[in-house]
Amino acid sequence: MPDLSALSLAALILAAFVAGWVDAVVGGGGLIQLPALLIGLPSSTPPAVILGTNKISSFCGTATSSLTYALRIPLDWRTVTPLVVASAVGSAVGASLAKLLPREAFTPIVLFALIGVGIYVWRRPQLGMVSTRKHPGRRHYGLTASIGLVVGAYDGFLGPGTGSFFVILLVIVLGYGFLEASATAKIANLVTNLSAIVVFGLAGSVLWGLGLIMGAANLLGGYLGARTAISRGSSFVRKVFLIVITALTIKLAYDVVVQLT
Repeated sequence: MPDLSALSLAALILAAFVAGWVDAVVGGGGLIQLPALLIGLPSSTPPAVILGTNKISSFCGTATSSLTYALRIPLDWRTVTPLVVASAVGSAVGASLAKLLPREAFTPIVLFALIGVGIYVWRRPQLGMVSTRKHPGRRHYGLTASIGLVVGAYDGFLGPGTGSFFVILLVIVLGYGFLEASATAKIANLVTNLSAIVVFGLAGSVLWGLGLIMGAANLLGGYLGARTAISRGSSFVRKVFLIVITALTIKLAYDVVVQLT
């Protein structure tokens, strides 16, 4: 573990806890945890090590929130299975593309997509309040696999807001309520995190000590976040979703401005 002051370590642990809570409710915890690592770790730390350490912490929280949801929210595992399998494939494809294509070209696209999603959800207050499957039979599962493939590829290639993209596509395309969508998205996000950990771990790009310490805080945040979402319902999750989408939009807009200057 790098030589960190007690204050820096405490700040990273707090960031991991908050990120775990946010991620469990609606996704997007990386908006908090990754910047905290970028600020808190020495400037000489390689980017791959920061990303790998971030994934260790995120995996701990996602695993806990996934289990909490699975025990308390009835999930359609026939839907979860194609979503998870396609997510794993998509993540691998996205990671491969990341070596070939410039990421700068994708940030503006994601930014406009987020703005559109935020406006769409904001103007439809009843969206995602109840789960009503929109498509019958094979079409439902085909669309589920497509969501997994697309969002998984995005996570492997770029990453910010992966959980939120899972949630909103499950709500808009499949007709899930926000609570059930968030529970289902956690399972898929768990798989994409695990895939990334394998890659970073084999490359030696993980600070295991710091990652596990932050993981414990993320785990607690994830557990409390999942319980809060379950007790407060889809209306609460929708509100948190809009807040996270707004924060992610501002962050990506800043990135675009930096690229242009």
